[in-house]
Amino acid sequence: QVQLVESGGGSVRAGGSLRLSCTFSGDTHRRNLMGWFRQAPGKEREGVAAISTGSSTTMYSDSVKGRFAISLDNAKPTVYLQMNSLKPEDTAIYYCAAALIRGPWGQRVLRDAEYRYWGQGTQVTVSS
Repeated sequence: QVQLVESGGGSVRAGGSLRLSCTFSGDTHRRNLMGWFRQAPGKEREGVAAISTGSSTTMYSDSVKGRFAISLDNAKPTVYLQMNSLKPEDTAIYYCAAALIRGPWGQRVLRDAEYRYWGQGTQVTVSS
């Protein structure tokens, strides 16, 4: 059974930083892609970052590029999301997800339909 557990959410002022963690337990062969998504009240879930567990190739949404960084420690195995220069519009519940994909990358790695396993979410609140 695969389980994802997020931690590290909280409240911060605009311009501040937070680091989210997501620990994966279960059969690691069931995933070769890890992603972070977020959902703000009244909005659709949005993919913000993804990383290949094999090559560590990353992809970011335009809304967080240059401010957020996704990284992976395969030994733990844990995926991180370092969030810098936070803005009030970054306020959302952040979810970690895992997928086993075949074929080429591209924008598909930021689509939630590609992911099978999900964590419970962690709240991030950024005040102005």
